[in-house]
Parts: sequence; C-alpha cells; structure tokens
Amino acid sequence: MTKEIIFLKLGGSLITDKDKPYTPRLDKLNELALEIKTVLDSNPGLTLILGHGSGSFGHTAAKKYGTRDGIKIDPKGLKRPLGSDDYWKGFAEVKFQAAELTRYVIESLLKAGLPAISIHPSSSMVSDNRKVTHHNIVAIRKALDVHLLPVVHGDVMFDETLGGTILSTEDVFAFLTEQFSPTRILLAGIEAGVWADFPARTNLVKQIQLSDYEKMRAGIGGSASTDVTGGMKAKVEEMLELVKKNKGLTVQIFSAEEKGYLTRALNGENVGTLLSE
Repeated sequence: MTKEIIFLKLGGSLITDKDKPYTPRLDKLNELALEIKTVLDSNPGLTLILGHGSGSFGHTAAKKYGTRDGIKIDPKGLKRPLGSDDYWKGFAEVKFQAAELTRYVIESLLKAGLPAISIHPSSSMVSDNRKVTHHNIVAIRKALDVHLLPVVHGDVMFDETLGGTILSTEDVFAFLTEQFSPTRILLAGIEAGVWADFPARTNLVKQIQLSDYEKMRAGIGGSASTDVTGGMKAKVEEMLELVKKNKGLTVQIFSAEEKGYLTRALNGENVGTLLSE
C-alpha cells in the first residue's frame, strides 16, 4: 500500500470569526472534523499532519502587543530592554490564546472520533530571525507511529535575534516539510483560491507554476482581516519556495467554506489554486 503524507491547514479565517475577537466557529469545526474523519477512514494509506491558523484568537493579541516584530535584546544580558515587561506579557497572552483555539480544534476532532493530539510549537521550537533552527520532532514521529493525529499551529517562538516572535502555520509547515517530505500541502480558508484581480475577485487562478508567478505577483493582495503573518501574498510566496525546494510537492489554496470541498481536496481534486513546479 502506497503511503502518502499530507499537511493540512485549517485557516484562522475558516475556523474563527476573524472580525470578532476570540470567537470560534464551532459548527464549522465540527463539520470539518467529520470530513477529515471520513476521508482518513476510506484512505488507510493516507497520513495527515494537521495545522490551524490563529484567526481572531492569536492575531488579536499579537497585533495589540507587536509580538511578531520581536524586541531588541541585550546580547550580554546586562540590562533589560525598554518595554520588555509589556512585550513578554503580550508574548504570554498570545501563547495562551493560540492554545485556547487549539483546545476547540482538538475537541471537535475527538468528538468526530479522531485521536488528535496537540503539539505546541512554542514548547519545542526555537527560531533565528523567524527561521526555525531547532525543533524536537520526536513527539510528532511517535504520534504518527501509534496512529495519532498530530495538530500544530501558528504560535509564539523564542528567537535568537528578535527575542521572541510569531511563526505562522506555514512557517511551521516549511520546517516540517524537510523532516517528513509530504507530497501535498493543503491550505483551507474562506477564499476560493488565489485571485488574479484581488480584491475584485472575478478571475480565479486555477494553477500557478513557478515560472508564471512573477507575471501575476502584482494582483495578489493581502488579507481583508487582521493578519499579522502577511496574508495571501506571503502564503503564496512561501509555498512556492517550498515547491521549488521539494521536488514533486504541490500546494493547494482553496475554500472549505462550502461543505464537501475539504473532502474533495483531500481526495486529490483541485478545488482552488494549485501551486506546482
């Protein structure tokens, strides 16, 4: 039996109300969990690592405290940087909110019959200028060995240069791709895919190849809601870098707002925008 590893992200815009702080979309979470359960039951050769965005949980607190930007630190540790108390208070708050949303995600997955287990990046990862330099991935490997469903997410991170920062789920996936070699990365949100004319949204791009991207770069916009990790343009560029570095990898950006679209994407159908070599 051919084994396939897929990374799936449930975007923050999909599983929370991004315009109402700290508001999960519980019905949507339950619906998505059932779709994932059905697909995994019918595809025993499929291995999944699940991630989720922070939506109105982490992004709200992160914007308030400027957590992603980091804080200048004294390399010799001789004095505490100005404003450090507020920064680290905010760092802890963002961590708490990210974990709160994870609890809702895990609850929905368990309710659907999926043996999900949360792997919090902030507890096992360290970055340097937002590039992961250390990750204890043993827990993820052990979880997969016993057929658990690992769940990661965008999270705060201790950073050698910035002191602290935030890494998006895509940042986490970028590092894990080197460790687990997925064949597909699926990014499920509320946008139908990548629009050539955002924000007009009349021309959906079905496929973006590396050689074509420069021509359409100007039309790809950011996010309509608060997103401290960069919006659509950042996602496309980061994912194309992964496609470039990992032969055979494809990435799909799509909407799972309508019931059944996540199932179709997991089963290999292009229901949004496909990024490829």
